[in-house]
Amino acid sequence: MNYAETLGSRAKACEKAAAVASTMVKNNALAEIEAALRANVSEILEANEKDLAAAKENGMSEAMQDRLRLTEARVEGIADGVADVIKLDDPIGSVDSGSVRPNGMKITKIRVPLGTIAIIFESRPNVTVDAAVLCLKSGNAVILRGGKEAYNSNKCLCDIMRKAVSRAGLPEDVIQFVDDTSREVSTQLMKCSGYIDVLIPRGGAGLIHAVMENATVPVIETGVGNCHVFVDESADPDMAVKIVNNGKTRRVSVCNAVESLLIHEKAADKILPMIKAKLDEHNVEIRGCERTRAILGDSVVPASEEDYAREFLDYIISVKVVSSIDEAIEHIERYTTHHSECIVTNNLSNAERFQKEIDAAAVYVNVSTAFTDGGMFGFGAEIGISTQKTHARGPMGLRELTSMKYLISGNGQIRS
Repeated sequence: MNYAETLGSRAKACEKAAAVASTMVKNNALAEIEAALRANVSEILEANEKDLAAAKENGMSEAMQDRLRLTEARVEGIADGVADVIKLDDPIGSVDSGSVRPNGMKITKIRVPLGTIAIIFESRPNVTVDAAVLCLKSGNAVILRGGKEAYNSNKCLCDIMRKAVSRAGLPEDVIQFVDDTSREVSTQLMKCSGYIDVLIPRGGAGLIHAVMENATVPVIETGVGNCHVFVDESADPDMAVKIVNNGKTRRVSVCNAVESLLIHEKAADKILPMIKAKLDEHNVEIRGCERTRAILGDSVVPASEEDYAREFLDYIISVKVVSSIDEAIEHIERYTTHHSECIVTNNLSNAERFQKEIDAAAVYVNVSTAFTDGGMFGFGAEIGISTQKTHARGPMGLRELTSMKYLISGNGQIRS
C-alpha cells in the first residue's frame, strides 16, 4: 500500500461517520474550527511567514505572493467563511423529488455525500479551510494536497482543524493533510481508485492538465480562467471603465480576473483611453492589436496569439478592437476557458445574444467577473470553479459535493 492509499484507507474508515453525522454534530465541528482559527491567528501567521520568506527567496512574483499571503484580516475572513457555512442548509438527506408509481411503489430521490474527496491545489492557504469545511458539512471525508509553496501554512491550518473536529466527536481523519508534496504522491492520488471517489484539482493550467492526463479516478475540472470583457458600442463609458478595472485589478492572481478586453471599434476611440488611464493607476501592462496601439500609442506592447490565449494572473491585459459583436463572440469562442465572460452594453438584443451564445460557467451583462465566487453566489464558500459540464459547473458549494440516492418502498411489489 503506497502513501496515498494509506491516506485513502484512513478516509474510508471514517467515511461512514461523516456521512451519517447529524447537522448538529457537523455544525458543532465547524464551530470548533471557527473558534480555533480565531484563537490561533498568531500561530497561523507565523507559519505563513515561513512560506512567504521562501517565496521571496525563490523569486515568486508579487501577484503570486499576494495569493499566498495571510494577514490577521484574511484569517478572520476565513473564519467568517466557516461561520457562513454553518448557517447554510445541510444538503444531506434533502429530497430532490419523489413519486408514486401505478403499482403503489414509492420512489424518493435524496442527496447523499460523494464519499472521499481529494483536492490538489496551489498557493492559496484559504482553500485548505474552504475545502475542508465544505466537505465536512456535506458529509464527505477530504484529503488535502496543497503546493509546497504553502506547506507550512496548510499544515498549520490542517492541524488546527483536525484537533477541532476531534473535540466535536468526529474522527480527525475526516480531514487529512498530504505531508509529501512530491509529484510522485500527487500521481498516486490521481490513481487511487477504490479509495478516492472524486479528485478536484484547483490551480493553474499546468496542474489541471497533469491531473486530466494522469487521473484514473473521477475528476471535476476547475480553475483556469482566461476571462474576457466585451465593451459593446452602446456601452456606458464610465460603467465600462469600472467593470474592466475591477475585474482586472481587484486581485490579479485569481481565476475570475479579467485577462482580455475586447472593444467595439465605434466605442474604442472614446473608451479605450479612459480604460488605459484607470489601468495606468495600477501599472497594468497592455498588450494590444494594431488598432489599439494606434489609439493608445507605443506604450502598448504588440499582442501575440499567445497573449490572447493566456491566463496572465498578473498586471497584464490583452486588448483587441473588434468590428462587431459577431467578431467578439468568435474571438471568445476561440480563446475561452469556459470560466467567466462579460459584455458591457445598453443593447438588450446584444445582451441576450451574448448570454445565449457564449459557452461559459458564468456569463455576465454589465457586472464584473470578480463575482464568480462561492461567497458572492451565496454558497458560503467554494471548493473551486468548475469549468466542465458534467456533475457541476461554476462555483461549487455544498450541493455540488453531493450525489443522489433513490429510496424505494412498497408493500411486496414484484416485477413480472
